[in-house]
Amino acid sequence: MDIREYNRDAWDREVRRRNKWTIPVSTETIAKARQGDWQIVLTPTIPVPMDWFPQLKGADVLCLASGGGQQGPVLAAAGANVTVFDNSPLQLEQDRLVAERDGLSIRLIEGDMADLHVLDSMSYDLIVHPVSNTFVPDVRLVWREAFRVLRCGGILLAGFMNPAAYLVDYELAERTGVLQVKYHIPYSDVDDLPEEEKKCRLEQGEPMEFSHTLDDQIGGQLAAGFIITGFYEDRTPPSQQEPLTMYMPNCMATRAVKP
Repeated sequence: MDIREYNRDAWDREVRRRNKWTIPVSTETIAKARQGDWQIVLTPTIPVPMDWFPQLKGADVLCLASGGGQQGPVLAAAGANVTVFDNSPLQLEQDRLVAERDGLSIRLIEGDMADLHVLDSMSYDLIVHPVSNTFVPDVRLVWREAFRVLRCGGILLAGFMNPAAYLVDYELAERTGVLQVKYHIPYSDVDDLPEEEKKCRLEQGEPMEFSHTLDDQIGGQLAAGFIITGFYEDRTPPSQQEPLTMYMPNCMATRAVKP
């Protein structure tokens, strides 16, 4: 299957289903950001530390695989020159909605996060990449392209899933409350789901996910040339049908700098 095409359509469906990551920020949030009162998330709940950001006014910022009318409009309202790059046309439409509603200038580009050939090398000061590389098979390509398009001294802020989040049989957990290891890491919905379960997921049009090892997530950033200067963990609230998070964080974020 063409995973990029499938996930593009799947995330368009998520917009129609009003997935929480597709709901644009409010006019009030934009007004506060214009006054210097703002925050964004890379992971489910913890705001990115303010000292992770460069001076935003006039900075060239790439929101990578970050459509949905959330991070991009806030950073634009805070004074940055923002490009939102996303695989889903309807996710990009959410950013367009906020830009038109609140008088923001945001550049919108549809494309594959692992292939940024339409962007010039060394053209951004900051990349904001919330948890989204779980929808691409090879995350190392994402890190290499991010490194290429950043200027020297540029910053990559990235959120991603803890690989352990993909070990568990969630269908069993939902039925019985038992957390049981079922899958190996790295994991792929395409290759590792039982056929009947995968067929059901495809019929429902749910995005296909891929886990990545820490060697690929963190080691991949280092191999691309980044220096990692910040790290934290976060978790999805257990109420959102993520039983593993009662025991451990299921996602994390890094701050990395291009020397």
